[in-house]
Amino acid sequence: MDFEQDINAALPVLRNGGLILYPTDTIWGIGCDATNEAAVKKIFDLKQRSESKSLVILLPDVRDLLHYVSNPRPDMADVIAGFDRPTTVIYEGALGLAPNVISEDQSVAIRIVKDTFCRHLLKRLRKPMVSTSANISGQPSPGSFQDISPEIINGVDYVVKYRQEETAFGVASRIIRIGKDGSIAIIRD
Repeated sequence: MDFEQDINAALPVLRNGGLILYPTDTIWGIGCDATNEAAVKKIFDLKQRSESKSLVILLPDVRDLLHYVSNPRPDMADVIAGFDRPTTVIYEGALGLAPNVISEDQSVAIRIVKDTFCRHLLKRLRKPMVSTSANISGQPSPGSFQDISPEIINGVDYVVKYRQEETAFGVASRIIRIGKDGSIAIIRD
């Protein structure tokens, strides 16, 4: 695992409200500190995306949900442990995040990542991170680093070198929504 240099370079960028381009547990993403409203706005501007569209937040541990979701299901750790692939969960009652990552209905999309690089980065950052596909809004999501447009690469403050050479195509996560009553609905499978 040769990503220590990337983490050491990415952390000050993230802490200073900058954007990084990085490999996630799914596809390459654009990331920033999810508690920094100005940094989140930079992502919307780079993607040419409306701020009314919400973004996915990454966390390293299911315990971290308690800081950013007002009332997660008591058995949420078991639900997440049962996922067979990366799954983003939409929760009601977002807390402690930049207002522009929260949907108008006060829900937030969060994925607990198992990816080693992402977990190390998040644990060292000690904050949730935005993860949105590394593309201009409306264009296809890049399956590998080679598919990312120069506009995106030049629009971020740091490009992670780790896993750039991989050509395997990443796949976007499954998305489910947890209702106020605790029910689960699949949004994207």
